[in-house]
Amino acid sequence: MTRKWITLDLDGTLMQNPFGKWVLPEIEELVSNRLKREVRAREALMREHEERMRQNRTVDAYDWDDMVRQLLREHLIELEIDVERLVLKHAAAPKIYLLEQTVIPVLERLKRSGYSLATVTNGFYKYQYPVMEQLGLSGLFDAIITPEIMGCGKPDVRILRSLLESGQLVAHVGDRLDHDVYLANEAGAASVWIYRDLPEEMRELQPEKRSASAHFAHVCEQKLKEEHPRVDTVPYSPAYIPTHILFQIAELPEMIERLEGRTSHGEGEG
Repeated sequence: MTRKWITLDLDGTLMQNPFGKWVLPEIEELVSNRLKREVRAREALMREHEERMRQNRTVDAYDWDDMVRQLLREHLIELEIDVERLVLKHAAAPKIYLLEQTVIPVLERLKRSGYSLATVTNGFYKYQYPVMEQLGLSGLFDAIITPEIMGCGKPDVRILRSLLESGQLVAHVGDRLDHDVYLANEAGAASVWIYRDLPEEMRELQPEKRSASAHFAHVCEQKLKEEHPRVDTVPYSPAYIPTHILFQIAELPEMIERLEGRTSHGEGEG
């Protein structure tokens, strides 16, 4: 029987990692203390990350150990900073947490319904797995797809090739239009955008009907500009239009049921 995959992003979709508030600030503190002056290491690392993404180096852009080593060389600092070790240090509550209490019950329900689950994340395995393990997520996924393993990162559709070779991709769920929605649309799967700041008037609609709302275009255009300022939003490219919009992850199982129900019904008609 062909496996039916539902894939999900991690950071901003299911969980909060410790990078922004704990790992990067500690790196900045270590560098500043060594030089005995303030060094805006976080800003420098984010600039390097964005430059690597601009160059389409989607694996290198998430190799934080490499970017830290480069920063240390630029400042002529002889210092060993192990980012993986810092992640392990900070991978504990309340520094990390699930974004909704329903995350684990939702994943368990999808698995009971017969779906195979994979996380497709741009974070390296060594940075993501310790956080997933602490939050009780690691055992719920049949595959953990990361850029250093696949040789590319989102939104490059090749990151999905092992899943597509082993089954059908039903849907991909994520919080970024430029990474997650684009990826799912390129793969021909349901593109499920989770946006927890969804306007009240859009929340009353079912996830598959929200993109037809009069408020949709403005919401997506503003969000895409935040994520990817270089993308031309006029006209707004269909590549960044989600087929479904979630306000909360708890909406996902019933959305999938309706999606699969419509698919089955459509296939049964002449």
